[in-house]
Amino acid sequence: MQRKAYVPGVAALIAALLAGCTGGGALGGEPDDSKPGDTGSSTAAAEPGKYRTLPEPCGQVDRSTLDSMLPGIKEVQDEEQREKAYEGAPTVTYDTDRRVGCRWKVESSGATHHLLVDFERVVSYDNGVSDDTRATEVYASKVQKADLPEPSGTPTADDGESEDEGAGAEPSDGADNGTDADESGKGDGKGDAGDSASGDSSGEAVTPPGLEPRVLDDLGDEAFLDDALTTSGSATRHRTVTVVFRTSNVIVTVEYDEQPGRLTDIPDSKEMQDMAQELAGSLADGFDE
Repeated sequence: MQRKAYVPGVAALIAALLAGCTGGGALGGEPDDSKPGDTGSSTAAAEPGKYRTLPEPCGQVDRSTLDSMLPGIKEVQDEEQREKAYEGAPTVTYDTDRRVGCRWKVESSGATHHLLVDFERVVSYDNGVSDDTRATEVYASKVQKADLPEPSGTPTADDGESEDEGAGAEPSDGADNGTDADESGKGDGKGDAGDSASGDSSGEAVTPPGLEPRVLDDLGDEAFLDDALTTSGSATRHRTVTVVFRTSNVIVTVEYDEQPGRLTDIPDSKEMQDMAQELAGSLADGFDE
């Protein structure tokens, strides 16, 4: 019986087709990213984030806003120094493609004000996790570190037990803010946030009802506000209002701090919160444009 002739070209073609069907390496012999046990179908990479770049932070706050939040800026007599105060100072970051920020510090006859604007672009290095999902996780960790109080009027089943267990417990301190607090320059004293809800030693309320740290609506995809009154030295007080919001894969932080010149003065919580939220809203609008 005559044997069928072996045709090398056909065999090579079949081999190439089989390699393609099983997800084999690309032309040139480079292996693919399939894992052992894969059925051969390639898994689509997770969606990248909406934002691939970050805005220049020092140019995102207009002069009228700086005039309101930093009243001492108009008291600067030297024109060159006043222009420098308006410009702000970029924060030091290791990767300006991922994180940028700007700081302003202005002293006035009545108080010293600090303002920080920080932009963080979150990138997921896991092909199975989108940038937005990773940003949601990073934002959630910031909410947890802020330790927002329960909304008033929403008692929990463990209220009585929690009071007994929490007796004598020390409040959380600024270290709970982790590297985020270090990078943003927020001072210690987060544990003093309790003072803002309960009032100072004289019984005067320092944070009116409804202005406690809380989740915010209608700002980015999700947002929260923190308000802390801290004491240093001999009863020197300063208030720090922080607004954090997420829009897609970018997390924005606005931190506004006031330290009065007189020891007896307490920074106005509502006024500071209103200005910080207004600035955060304008920054969010800039991302939507």
